Amino acid sequence: MMKQVLEIIAKALVDNPEQVNITEIDNEDSTITLELRVAESDMGKVIGKQGRIAKALRTVVKAAASRENKKVSVDIV
Repeated sequence: MMKQVLEIIAKALVDNPEQVNITEIDNEDSTITLELRVAESDMGKVIGKQGRIAKALRTVVKAAASRENKKVSVDIV
């Protein structure tokens, strides 16, 4: 669920939606890390001025995770 939410939002933000790639990593401390990869030219669109869009993405994904009683973090790589 969280991965799909992140993917839909990220694809809507970027110019190259086919290059959006999300890797889900289950950590030992029962948290989940979602690694978001986008085209180099789209990095600014995903991060935003002063990281505002990145922060908003993390907030939305954490809200989706809390509905499933899971802890999640989003890394933009």
